[in-house]
Amino acid sequence: MLKQIKYNSLIKQLKNKIFSYALFMVNNRMDAEDITQEVFIKLWDNFENINLTKAKSWLLSSTHNLSIDYIRKRKNKTRDTMDISENSISKEQNFLADPEISYKRNLLKDRINSSIKKLPDNLKSVFVLYEIEGFKYKEISKTLNVPINSVKVYLLRARKKLQEDLKEFRYEN
Repeated sequence: MLKQIKYNSLIKQLKNKIFSYALFMVNNRMDAEDITQEVFIKLWDNFENINLTKAKSWLLSSTHNLSIDYIRKRKNKTRDTMDISENSISKEQNFLADPEISYKRNLLKDRINSSIKKLPDNLKSVFVLYEIEGFKYKEISKTLNVPINSVKVYLLRARKKLQEDLKEFRYEN
């Protein structure tokens, strides 16, 4: 009974982060749902062996590994579209009454999404965890099992690639 309560509490806290991260990685809603479900099954199966203070890192590490597996399995398949909307840019959409401003914001959001999708997996995973999910360097290092300095370098490279890719795009007010 106690296991069920702790399990449900972890799921409630982290399900959106896990789904969001999987969605950014695999760029396919159905695969992200499958990954999220598989991660929670793994959590249930290994619950007694997991230190609850490190559960977040364990869950995101499992999500990362499953996402990479899914990417490898379906490398040649077509990809569904995915939005960044819930996680970052358009939280302030409620005040947008002007259709022109709304259009320009959506255009910018789509362009940013497109640029993020083009990043190599190692850069994309660090960028998403840091910039969108709000993880600290140390958490990312543990989750992805890479040195903190590599996390910093990957984040810098991701930012530079995005900056380069977006420099031609002009957002006019």
